[in-house]
Amino acid sequence: MAFQAQGEDDAAMSEINVTPLVDVMLVLLIVFIVTAPLLSNAVHVNLPKTAETAPPEEKKAVDVSVDAQGKVYIDKLEVTVEGLESELKVRKTSDPELALHLHADEGVNYGIVAKVMSGIERAGVTKLSVLTLVQ
Repeated sequence: MAFQAQGEDDAAMSEINVTPLVDVMLVLLIVFIVTAPLLSNAVHVNLPKTAETAPPEEKKAVDVSVDAQGKVYIDKLEVTVEGLESELKVRKTSDPELALHLHADEGVNYGIVAKVMSGIERAGVTKLSVLTLVQ
């Protein structure tokens, strides 16, 4: 609560006192100037020179698809649900790090997808991605 002396008029003060603002800004500037060198605390080392190497080859994953009619495809090659396991075992012997992407139509019976996933597991494939559409 502010006290007024008698005789002062009630006119509002129309000037902004910028002195506190300038004081705060100068303090912040000094703080940033002091702390900026401390932010880069990396240890400088001399790295050894080596020969360039090629990046490792990225292997493309095999696509296993189940369409709306329940037909199973391995990379666009139609196989039966029963023949899926043997085909994947052959591919697994040639590539022990075999990765699969499973695409299943939303209208397909879940039992067929479960049989496909069971065949994939029996074939010894451990890298399986079930792909869906994100909307």
